[in-house]
Amino acid sequence: MKDGEEHWLDQPLVRPYTITRGRTRVPDQQLDLLATVIAAGPSDASELTPEQSRILDACRTPVSVAEVASEVDLPLTVVRILLSDLREQGLVRVRQPARAAQMPAPSLLREVIQGLKAL
Repeated sequence: MKDGEEHWLDQPLVRPYTITRGRTRVPDQQLDLLATVIAAGPSDASELTPEQSRILDACRTPVSVAEVASEVDLPLTVVRILLSDLREQGLVRVRQPARAAQMPAPSLLREVIQGLKAL
């Protein structure tokens, strides 16, 4: 934490279920910890909660869901629920991390490394 920044423990206590309006489950299961989120463009912040505004600010450049939670200093489940809301509103875009099946075969990677070493 940088000098001059407030920590959520230093602020009045607001329970996570209050921020999420009582929701405890992430409605959008595509919000993997490593999924990349980015703000979809300018938005009218007057319709957003303070937490949603902070999350949207953290997403101005591509960032993982885990990094957003760290940046806004809120529990991961709360961030995932609020990100899901922002996604429904079209305010953020989500790109899923590559799965193992989408990755090149290890043998191909070894061949590339050997080829580079040969240069």
